[in-house]
Amino acid sequence: MIDLSTIQAARRRLQGQVLKTPFMLSRTLSDMLGAQIWLKFENLQFTASFKERGALNRMLALSGEERAKGVIAVSAGNHAQGVAYHAQRMGVPAVIVMPRFTPTVKVANTRRFGAEVVLEGDTFDDAVAHSQELIRQRGLIMIHPYDDEAIIAGQGTVALEMLEDQPDLDTLVIAIGGGGLISGIATAAKGLNPDIEVIGVQTERFPAMYAAIQGCEMPAGPYTIAEGIAVKSPGQITRQVVGSLVDRIELVAEADIEHAIVVLLEIEKTVVEGAGAAGLAALLRDRARSQDAWFRGKRIGLVLTGGNIDPLMLGELIERGMVRGGRLARIRVDLRDLPGAMAQVTKLIADAHANITEVHHQRAFTTLSARDVEVEFVLQTRGPEHIQEVIDVLNTAGFTASKYGN
Repeated sequence: MIDLSTIQAARRRLQGQVLKTPFMLSRTLSDMLGAQIWLKFENLQFTASFKERGALNRMLALSGEERAKGVIAVSAGNHAQGVAYHAQRMGVPAVIVMPRFTPTVKVANTRRFGAEVVLEGDTFDDAVAHSQELIRQRGLIMIHPYDDEAIIAGQGTVALEMLEDQPDLDTLVIAIGGGGLISGIATAAKGLNPDIEVIGVQTERFPAMYAAIQGCEMPAGPYTIAEGIAVKSPGQITRQVVGSLVDRIELVAEADIEHAIVVLLEIEKTVVEGAGAAGLAALLRDRARSQDAWFRGKRIGLVLTGGNIDPLMLGELIERGMVRGGRLARIRVDLRDLPGAMAQVTKLIADAHANITEVHHQRAFTTLSARDVEVEFVLQTRGPEHIQEVIDVLNTAGFTASKYGN
């Protein structure tokens, strides 16, 4: 099994070849959560993910014969880019097998590094099965995304940097997929400070490590916004490390992760993918449940594990976040289908300082009387109180107005 010295040796090998990313206190998140929240910006690595640490550490151990054969990796995107980038730097042929649902941006970036990309299967495990066939056919060397001691040691260098910058951290909150990152971080952190708390976070839709630790069966979902941690089966090595060194694992919902992505974008002006926001999602979820959450007053380190999110997905999440925050709302107004009625309503909305972005009329599919029309407005507002203010203005003017849906 790996230990602190193994991870320290990995750091020496990686020196100058991967970025020592910033580790900064978020003053706003700290105020929101009542704790010191330190963020490790691994989304600023060249491939926008911590994954290149482990990939490079493993590939540096390849023999000359193995380098000539070439390497193969299975990944939903970030490990793929790490392997492809460093394979290109080292002059090693690389084949990357990715599930078909992998975001386009991750596929494109992997190909940009010169790797041969094979899209196969609907899940990570389907892609793994196909990779075994390619290994038999071509004699390629597998660079496993998480269940490999050299990979785990490389990922553990994240913790060395965090605790070098802030040695008095109380807790580390780390996303879990296959478990490579948290295994390396827990090994390094507990080696430096046995009293530090290490908490894992998984999505409710892919709770494989949680189920393994709890000794129960939990079915995996079909999809998660955190595709980087959508792993159905944890590694054998990582399962042992997590079981012995990780204090507990929290599960978060899709909505929690969506919210955390938007919060990081809005507050920290940083783009993260779903997996990268999982740690913050757990804190925000617990804060929403209780003002006296477990993390109050603690010094907490979070790893923003990656920033490779599909731009279209990011745009959708921003819009959904505006809806949740009450800055984008739908209201329904019933009015007589007469000249000037619409103009009167829009003027009232404008006078209330809301901005109309969409208007939808419904004449046929409505229970209103003939000559009445149902109009749905999508408004940009300042928040929930402003939405109610607009509705009150319309109702006072004699129109029937109400919030529609979400």
